[in-house]
Amino acid sequence: MLAHGVGERADLPIPIFYAYAGAFAALVVSFLALGLLWADSRFRGDLAGRPITLRLPGLAPRHARPGPPGNPAAPPESRRPARVRLAARVLTLLAAAYTLGWLVLGPEVENAGPYLVYVLFWVGLVPASLLLGPVWRALNPFRLLPDRPRRPYPSGLGYWPAAAGLLAFTWMELVAPEPAAPPTLLIFLTLYAAAQLTGTLAYGHAWLERGDPFEVYSTLIGHLSPLGRRADGRRVLRNPFDGLDAIAPAPGLVATVCVLLGSTAYDGLSTSPAWVNALQSAPFGGRTGLGTLGLLAAVAGVAALYAACLGAAGLIGGTRGLSGRFAHTLLPIAVGYLIAHYFSLLVIEGRHAIILALGLDAEADQNAVAPGTIATVQVLAIVIGHVAGVVAAHDRSVRLLPPARAVAGQIPLFVLMVCYTTGGLTLLLA
Repeated sequence: MLAHGVGERADLPIPIFYAYAGAFAALVVSFLALGLLWADSRFRGDLAGRPITLRLPGLAPRHARPGPPGNPAAPPESRRPARVRLAARVLTLLAAAYTLGWLVLGPEVENAGPYLVYVLFWVGLVPASLLLGPVWRALNPFRLLPDRPRRPYPSGLGYWPAAAGLLAFTWMELVAPEPAAPPTLLIFLTLYAAAQLTGTLAYGHAWLERGDPFEVYSTLIGHLSPLGRRADGRRVLRNPFDGLDAIAPAPGLVATVCVLLGSTAYDGLSTSPAWVNALQSAPFGGRTGLGTLGLLAAVAGVAALYAACLGAAGLIGGTRGLSGRFAHTLLPIAVGYLIAHYFSLLVIEGRHAIILALGLDAEADQNAVAPGTIATVQVLAIVIGHVAGVVAAHDRSVRLLPPARAVAGQIPLFVLMVCYTTGGLTLLLA
């Protein structure tokens, strides 16, 4: 119960030489190939994508649906998805109430509440958002509140509330003395709900776009989905790199992504023998303090390395203010770490969560996934995430930096990717 709130993650040793060699070869080859063959920016952000039409079962196309007597026009097309979203948010609210019921009334042992929060919700949002886009925006029950802002959302606030909320959640998951205890979760959920209610009543739904940590978490990951929306609002099938390129710089964006990266880095550190021994040798009250320092140090280390490398890239490229404009390049790396660290937890403990929540007379198979499959997914997720980060950084570099310095300006970014890869694989294989 020391990590992830519930269950254990299966980290399996694989030959270190092959892991590092494969990762560095992929990074070097991609960096050289991009430098030689990719001279102009190719990603178009929210202007790209092929329009698609999503039709729900049982709903005929607009031209085939007759309207009421005296008004042959069918209801506006936009009302249909609005009704679907309303129903989805009501169902999500009921699911949240069901989870709270488990936390308040459920047994102390084998309580489904922590599994529903940590596994199906927190971890499950990653694959759901990768496949379908920002799913929590469509499901968020706080969007049932009217969008009537009393004042505009402060532009300088940006993503900082979301970064703070994500840091608080990962602290509860990885550091809190009893992360799976119902009182711990109830305290967090009460504070979270109070913050979202207060923010939404003050700033409307604009608060949820930047201040709800889970909506921001899902939306950022959803930028890597092949399903998205263009700037004109049309649903499109797109290159995930175009979706990634559509992330606009904003205050707190770098901090938010660094929290995701740093928390997964601490997640790996927290299971290493040296850190476990340090926590066990600390006084009872000192364990939480040491864990908190470790988590903050991991996030600060990721942020400091990013700032240093972007500062060097700016000096070499003769361009200032690059930090916020390259924050999106960290997102595929963060997603790669999330998949590597949580894949086995979702597959194994996700089944356990469903069994507990539905009261089924069954047991989750702890060997449902072969060890080789887990190891392969973990290493591939990290490597693919870093290569995607290199590609995104190269495209942004040739767009922002002078042509004569575009490749040289990427060297600090390449060093950044190598450092993150080395650290990620080291913690994974520890």
